[in-house]
Amino acid sequence: MSDALRAAELAVEDKQQLAAAAQRLRLPELSADIRFADSKKTLAIPLGPLEPLAAQYGIDSPVVIENRSWRTRPILQATLPLYSGGAIPAQQRLSAAAVQQAEAERALQADTLLTRLVQAYFGQSLAERVVAARQQAREGLQQHLADTRRLKEQGFATQAQQLQVQVARDQAEREFQRALNDQDSARETLALLLRSAPVQTSTPLFVLPEPIAAREHFRGQAVAAHPQLARLQAIVAQSREGVRLQQARQRPTVFAFGQYDAHKEDATLVEPDWALGVGIRYTFLSGGRSQQVAAARARSEQAEAALREVRVELDIAVTRAYAAMSNAATQFTLLQSAIAQAEENLRLQTLSFREGQATSLDVIDARTALVGAQVARAQAAYQFDVALAQLLEASGGSGEFPRYAELPDRIDVQ
Repeated sequence: MSDALRAAELAVEDKQQLAAAAQRLRLPELSADIRFADSKKTLAIPLGPLEPLAAQYGIDSPVVIENRSWRTRPILQATLPLYSGGAIPAQQRLSAAAVQQAEAERALQADTLLTRLVQAYFGQSLAERVVAARQQAREGLQQHLADTRRLKEQGFATQAQQLQVQVARDQAEREFQRALNDQDSARETLALLLRSAPVQTSTPLFVLPEPIAAREHFRGQAVAAHPQLARLQAIVAQSREGVRLQQARQRPTVFAFGQYDAHKEDATLVEPDWALGVGIRYTFLSGGRSQQVAAARARSEQAEAALREVRVELDIAVTRAYAAMSNAATQFTLLQSAIAQAEENLRLQTLSFREGQATSLDVIDARTALVGAQVARAQAAYQFDVALAQLLEASGGSGEFPRYAELPDRIDVQ
């Protein structure tokens, strides 16, 4: 699995856990406060009417009593929110929207990786087809060189013609070696994406002869299913809940509370053994509260503007990918007939050269035209496959690529 996709999945898990925690915000909060303290308590007791009598015994009024001791104070406390001003439901909805955002980002990452995989997979197929074409050209020119040498020995070819073929054969060798290097690079790239050893591709380059659907279909699909829109819609929802959350913080909160002294022996006279009640908390003054609400509204408007912009960008992406796919299919069809003509021309030029009716340069040109058409056809098929993947990604349907690749009417590049 891709590390990027794994990171996206962990992000989803993170948001899911936070959302689950937000669902428990209405539950009571239990805590224990345990203190070990050296304390001193001073009491002043006025004697009142007894003051004259106490004075006879040398007792001053008021009577001061001091008590100093180490005390253990374990206090159990419970708090239950009754009214949060709307903060708790806003936080819960915000957490749920964060999960939706993370899931959309995971889908985006998966779509991006699938497009990269298509590029690498069919890039390897393209490199293998180019190697096959370059090898065929090299072997053909090697045979042509042998024919030229034989004709030269028979006096039907010149030294200049032999040199022409030698130069063309050497050029074909260089192009073949370059194609081998490109093939090695393509195989390594695919292996790295798959986190595996180099693999052999089983699905060849292909082109679909008929349009798979109208462009409007993909434009509508993009608006309905693209994860980028789902991501921004989730961000918009979060920003709106952020506004409600800031507004809720300006309202009072109501809570029930309970307290129990687990070690009453060390309690002071003014500390209760237990207490139950209802409390109200309201913040009268807190710096920047209005600015925080305004900032939340600005974030909400920013997210909505980004959502509108992405709709336009997706429309553009669908239009470009659809045009690229259609153009590649057209080029592929035209090159089909061009290859047939180039093969026939090479056959005729080769026969003519052997009979002394054509020059070695005619044969070289014919073979160069053939290999050029073969490579161009493979490139057109590759461009079609990549454009199809990009079109599906732009319309939110990347997972449909394998289905299109298995359609029975596809034309494979063998």
